[in-house]
Amino acid sequence: MRVLLVGAGGVGTAITRIAARRPFFEAMVVADYDPARAEAAVAALDDNRFSAERVDAGDEAAVLGLLRRHACDVLLNATDPRFVMPLFRAARSAGATYLDMAMSLSHPHPERPYESCGVKLGDDQFAQAAEWEKAGALALVGMGVEPGLSDVFARYAADELFDEVEEIGVRDGANLTVDGYDFAPSFSIWTTIEECLNPPVVHEAGRGWFTTEPFSEPEVFDFPEGIGPVECVNVEHEEVLLIPRWVKADRVTFKYGLGREFIETLKTLHLLGLDRTDPVTVPSAAGPVQVSPRDVVAACLPDPATLGERMHGKTCAGTWVRGVKDGAPREVYLYHVVDNQWSMAEYGSQAVVWQTAVNPVVALELVATGAWSGSGVLGPEAFPARPFLDLLTAYGSPWGMREH
Repeated sequence: MRVLLVGAGGVGTAITRIAARRPFFEAMVVADYDPARAEAAVAALDDNRFSAERVDAGDEAAVLGLLRRHACDVLLNATDPRFVMPLFRAARSAGATYLDMAMSLSHPHPERPYESCGVKLGDDQFAQAAEWEKAGALALVGMGVEPGLSDVFARYAADELFDEVEEIGVRDGANLTVDGYDFAPSFSIWTTIEECLNPPVVHEAGRGWFTTEPFSEPEVFDFPEGIGPVECVNVEHEEVLLIPRWVKADRVTFKYGLGREFIETLKTLHLLGLDRTDPVTVPSAAGPVQVSPRDVVAACLPDPATLGERMHGKTCAGTWVRGVKDGAPREVYLYHVVDNQWSMAEYGSQAVVWQTAVNPVVALELVATGAWSGSGVLGPEAFPARPFLDLLTAYGSPWGMREH
């Protein structure tokens, strides 16, 4: 397997550190718009399977050329969702397997944004599913931690733990703190704004997909391994768009433990128009320039990849499932916890980006060995869960299950 990894930020760099310990691939080309980031990621490894290149992820022709020049048969997308479609198309043109951790962007319904779906997350990719399937090519979408591992948990629960699934709720929470910052998101603020301020999607059998108000249906969820109770709210996320395609359940939701302060900050950004992506004209020393307000917010905040030394605590990703087994009601929470102290000591990567990064590497290894195979545009739920969960444990990062 020869891999083109596009994106050498926090998650991309963590991917290289995890993959360097595994023998399943022949080469990995690390490409980024900033060549210094790609070169730094490669230089830290002392592994001749890795090389660095510069590429603009939005330049489909340049990405295609890079895939062909290095004879890569897999494109792993570690950029933010703005670049999903050009990378997705470049992989198809090259005949390469495609894998991402976040799907194509949504667009709210123009008249009823908090009732009906407009363009849903991943719709642009699923619109090309027949083309991928006809070519016998695989696009494995939403294969990070959430979406990704959370979807694997949903498939595992349906296959092995329940006879009938009534509700699947992905629940994400943490007790992470960052020394020296009043506000320092542990993940890309660009992506966080996108998913938190868009209308959340819920799926119900018989009704299909529908939307609610941002931060709706608050609940307190008790997270394991010392994290404890965290208030979680509805947030737009790919799992709700993926799980119902392959797993039968009466209701599917995604709720994120953001905290009151974080929610109020996001609301303020929205009130001021600082969540917008369309450029605005601002003065500069060189004259008027156009900038995206959301990009300005991102530039004013610390890079999440650099926060590891200041960060303390644990992050938990998991899937709560309620249903029936052997005629009796059952309720479980399948989860994966990463302690920042461990991930920093073991890999030099902070917990949130490491937890996101380990899952696509596990998936790549399963594809390389043939344990996972298929064609079309497929989510993690389309594949057997047990091989993934066993290999994740073999990577030294076991998952857990709590009966409720």
